[in-house]
Amino acid sequence: MNNMKKEAINIKDKFGKFSEQWSPKIIAQMNDYHFKLARVKGYFTWHDHKDTDEVFLVIKGELRIDFKDGSVTIREGEMFVVPKGVEHKPFAEKECKILIVEPAGTVNTGDAGGNQTTENNIWI
Repeated sequence: MNNMKKEAINIKDKFGKFSEQWSPKIIAQMNDYHFKLARVKGYFTWHDHKDTDEVFLVIKGELRIDFKDGSVTIREGEMFVVPKGVEHKPFAEKECKILIVEPAGTVNTGDAGGNQTTENNIWI
């Protein structure tokens, strides 16, 4: 028997459950993929994900993703896919609320490590 939870996920309510920056929280899983919410402001570290693409969807605000050869700005209601292996550095001048889609277990800083690395299995 299917034990599916028959309740919509309210993204606004989920954002109300945390305030820390650059600390993605899991809100759903589809197959082997996690849907994560994050509040971001300022610069993140240069990193890549060798084995997976990474989806960024801006819920509120504006996010710039810098690359070694340019950048892309993602505005509210827009999304962007960073291909696997491409080094990138997200930045938000003001707090930005984003949804990230990536395989379960993906570390937010890839192999770069550092003080912005967070525990990657926190559900809200």
